[in-house]
Amino acid sequence: MTIGDLVKVTRASIGVPVGTVGLIVSSHETRGDYDTAAGEKIHILQLIGGDFAWGQNRRYLGRDLEVINAGR
Repeated sequence: MTIGDLVKVTRASIGVPVGTVGLIVSSHETRGDYDTAAGEKIHILQLIGGDFAWGQNRRYLGRDLEVINAGR
């Protein structure tokens, strides 16, 4: 997954149901703290649609996302 990819959320969180669509606007590697493996990426999504404020940004681990359409 890279910046510009259109993705679908596969793990629900507060206010964001499974299947919500978002655009990856940035990505960062983790340090291996808490329950993440070192080098696993955290992706910042700009969410699209839903009952939440349009354009809201949320953070997700790559394992909680599914690529719908890869950016070029």
